[in-house]
Amino acid sequence: MLARRLRSTFTPFSRRWQTTASNTAIEPPSASGHSSSVATSQLLRITRESALRTPGISWQDEESDHNIVGGRETRKMNLYQAVRDALSIALAKDDSAVVFGEDIAFGGVFRCTMGLAEEFGRERVFNTPLTEQGIAGFGIGLASMGHTAIAEIQFADYIFPAFDQLVNEAAKFRYRSGGHFSIGGLTIRTPTMAVGHGGLYHSQSPEGFFMGASGLKVVIPRSPIQCKGLLLSAIRDPNPVIFMEPKVLYRSAVEQVPIDDFALPLSRAEILIPGSDLTVLTWGTPVYHCESAIRLLNSPPPSLAPLIPVSLRSAKVELIDLRTILPWDIETVVESVRKTKRLVIVHEAGMTGGVGGEIAAEVGKRAFLRLEAPVRRITGWDVPAGLQFEKFNMPDAVRILDGIMETLSY
Repeated sequence: MLARRLRSTFTPFSRRWQTTASNTAIEPPSASGHSSSVATSQLLRITRESALRTPGISWQDEESDHNIVGGRETRKMNLYQAVRDALSIALAKDDSAVVFGEDIAFGGVFRCTMGLAEEFGRERVFNTPLTEQGIAGFGIGLASMGHTAIAEIQFADYIFPAFDQLVNEAAKFRYRSGGHFSIGGLTIRTPTMAVGHGGLYHSQSPEGFFMGASGLKVVIPRSPIQCKGLLLSAIRDPNPVIFMEPKVLYRSAVEQVPIDDFALPLSRAEILIPGSDLTVLTWGTPVYHCESAIRLLNSPPPSLAPLIPVSLRSAKVELIDLRTILPWDIETVVESVRKTKRLVIVHEAGMTGGVGGEIAAEVGKRAFLRLEAPVRRITGWDVPAGLQFEKFNMPDAVRILDGIMETLSY
């Protein structure tokens, strides 16, 4: 495969990280990580005009015409600043809204709540004990009393102690009451996915564990604009929502973000790059790795050119960001696959029990006779994320390119 053939071109891991005789200081990686493929992405909206014309954007102003964009302003934000902006709007417009979690009163580990306690008071923005089950249970209680409860689980890796509260209580709350009671005001925010050095307990992607929890929604944004719009939609949605924020994007993804209140639709995928020969479906951080893989396919650098057949370089690959994982946009995905006849699914979580298996099964049921190749899944390996080997666990551009080429050649 292409990935194996490229190994000999990489500098050995041990040589790249060994110290030298020079006195040059080697800076450690940022705690929040950084992805160079994001910084150069053409999917980010870096101008005011493109930001204000984000597909599906819905202005939530109380008085002005919702369709007017001429007088609106944007500000340069990274993803964690977009989270903070959305939370500020939610707190300002909804007196019942409260934000709580471990260490969030001083800004949180990733600074997403910086200054909110000072702005809105410590009765509305406050710390909790280190108990994920307690945070979720407290949020369910608040939401059941009519509050807008916005909770933070400090890392998605630690959401498992809250699993019982989320799956057995939050997801079933309306159903078990016959529709008389609701906790639609509950939103659980949590940083997810890998940064490259997080190891066992700070790099997991647990979205697949919630696929059977009917009653919950699971959302994963890819950029600051998407994060602000989808988070505000999640907070106001009449269902409990788990909102997972890819932590490597907190500082890597930067866009011009509208400063006004706006929403983006949940349970609706977005076609980022139109195509006709193959569909690539993904969400979160891998969106940018897929973009890089498509670029390598169409315009390979000299080092890769001998490995990529000329006949495949003109392939038009359609890239889709799923955005909402549960319930996911079946219609958009199936329509795309019926057109392209091939599907590659990419996610950071392991293959076994991952979201990609459910999508592959549904596509196989609805578009089987249109498929010209088996549905391909490119995922993290079914192993714990090892610290120094984390990079090799994640599906990078080379592995994705390899899968695309094999699917196109089937």
